[in-house]
Amino acid sequence: MTRKHLPRRTFLRGLGASVALPLLDAMSPAWAARRAGQKPPVRAAFIYVPNGIIMERWTPAAAGSGYELPPILKPLAGLRQDFLLLTGLAQVNGRALGDGAGDHARAAASFLTGVHPRKTDGADIQGGISVDQVAAQALRAETRFASLELGCEHGRMVGNCDSGYSCAYTNSLAWRTPSNPLPPEVNPRLVFERLFGSGDRVEDPASRARRLKLQRSILDVVLEDARRLSGTLGATDRRKLDEYLFAVRDVEKRIEAAEKASREGHRAAFVPQMDRPEGIPAEFEDHVALMFDLTLLAFQADLTRVVTLMIGREGSNRPYRQIGIPDAHHGLSHHQNAADKIEKLTRINTHHVSLLAGFLSKLKESREGEGSLLDQSMILYGSGLSDGNRHLHHDLPVLLAGKGGGLLKPGRHVQYSQETPMNNLFLAMLEGLGVSTERLGDSNGRLNYLTDLSTAS
Repeated sequence: MTRKHLPRRTFLRGLGASVALPLLDAMSPAWAARRAGQKPPVRAAFIYVPNGIIMERWTPAAAGSGYELPPILKPLAGLRQDFLLLTGLAQVNGRALGDGAGDHARAAASFLTGVHPRKTDGADIQGGISVDQVAAQALRAETRFASLELGCEHGRMVGNCDSGYSCAYTNSLAWRTPSNPLPPEVNPRLVFERLFGSGDRVEDPASRARRLKLQRSILDVVLEDARRLSGTLGATDRRKLDEYLFAVRDVEKRIEAAEKASREGHRAAFVPQMDRPEGIPAEFEDHVALMFDLTLLAFQADLTRVVTLMIGREGSNRPYRQIGIPDAHHGLSHHQNAADKIEKLTRINTHHVSLLAGFLSKLKESREGEGSLLDQSMILYGSGLSDGNRHLHHDLPVLLAGKGGGLLKPGRHVQYSQETPMNNLFLAMLEGLGVSTERLGDSNGRLNYLTDLSTAS
């Protein structure tokens, strides 16, 4: 316990850079928190994987807490008490509804909106406001950034990407307005500089040039401020500050290594047809890990409470050579029940889940308040298609990790009636974030059974 009280928005500053701090005890002294009933803020991340999932290897046979973990979810065995599996949810507005082909575009565009997108590849795109942006607009005064939109695969925002649907649909999750999708940032360097640079987006060119020329990290230029602050903190806060600054430096080093490899022409692992900006790691797994770590840092520092992350754009043809699969992902998803293709897809699905497990573990290890950062978060993971072979938009794969500050009781498989609107879940999540909304897309009420021990089946 310390009697030094810091404002929640405390930054370390120096030479055109600023680093926000994680939640420290000094920002909410123990006696004050107990007296005022203060709680740490709740965060939400929406993580998207493309092309559907092999559902029979994702969905448990039984509901409740005693279910057997299916093959694709095995990497999460050590975290099974930290997530909910929700089955029966649908985004019916991802279906054709008279518009013909284009399920991949509709899957991504409807996933967080529950709205059927207009079929066009021109400038007259039309979708719906996404749940993340409803939250972002309501909470924007609470944090430095209203939201972060991240991706791990470059994609165009113009042109025809799926049977007459604009690329804006396949390559975006977040929609600020029905006609304004927010493209994800795929370059970790730009995300890092936006979070820890001098301004709201990136460092000014002159400051950045000076820092890079001197080969000084952002932490180098704020080190004096950090040392001065550390000397005034209690032992717990000093440890937390050291761990956080170490994590920031580690992320920066990995980004710099990726940039160096790119400059020196180490592109052997790059997929030739993919357009990747410099600074992105050659290995997919390293890229995803960086984006997860940047999300973790943003949550720790309360720089934002809302993040979307596309592991791959919808319809992605990324191969996965690192796990022995050189085949294109989208091509495999049209498996026509071929056993060898289903097996490869299962391995891809499991690989994605293993990357998620690493992120959730770090959230769980990060302490906040009387619990963990995972306890204060809602991490939604899923896809806008269930069966990628048949382009099904019902019974979607949905995993919801964390406790949402008490909203969620994880460790269960909850089965809902078929065609239950997924947007009912989003209304409940918004409520957990402290955002009151009566309707979103095709919602018809808030989703039940997220807290109590009963099931919907």
